[in-house]
Amino acid sequence: MSFKKETNLNKGAVPKSHISRNKKLLSMDATKVDMFIMSNGKFFESHQIMQIRERLLAVDDSKWIAIQSLPFKDPQTSIIVSILGGGLGIDRFIIGDTGLGVGKLLTCGGLGIWTIVDWFMIQGATREKNFEKIQPFLF
Repeated sequence: MSFKKETNLNKGAVPKSHISRNKKLLSMDATKVDMFIMSNGKFFESHQIMQIRERLLAVDDSKWIAIQSLPFKDPQTSIIVSILGGGLGIDRFIIGDTGLGVGKLLTCGGLGIWTIVDWFMIQGATREKNFEKIQPFLF
């Protein structure tokens, strides 16, 4: 009979309902992060995605609204703008590289050479700018 009383009065025991509720909360946070990664993964380099995911799992809920409302630049739009107006530096102005945009504008895209190089590099530069934009919210 004393054995039965001890099992009912386990000190520090957590009811099963609390454990399942905590697992549900953790999985909802992971689900929210995974949904963010799935919908915004194209805006980042592939090697940055796991780092972003790990940091987002540790972020407070108070930062989530700000993170979800960040305006990321689309790398596909950047390449289209680079092909059409890269000689004038419009592609660099759009992603926020004002200095490089002015340089391309004044040199007519580096006499065309810089324009052609940017056709291959502008998508990576756009993804890097997006990563720089999200970093302050991850730390």
